[in-house]
Amino acid sequence: MPGFVGAVQIINVSSAAVFHIGDVFLINPFSNSKTYAGAGSFITGEDITVTNEISSTNTYDNDAVDQPLLLNL
Repeated sequence: MPGFVGAVQIINVSSAAVFHIGDVFLINPFSNSKTYAGAGSFITGEDITVTNEISSTNTYDNDAVDQPLLLNL
């Protein structure tokens, strides 16, 4: 059923977001990202001690596609 929408002010829509007003059958937002992090980067909690003398993050990725989004419905 159609609806009436008043004034809308959009400040920001991120690259992986969907903004829609009105009737819709299907919305499929897709995004992908790759994160590189060194030792102890994603550790969360209380009273954590990380001893890291030499840290090196390997960012060499020889494959062209990790997870394709093509035909990912």
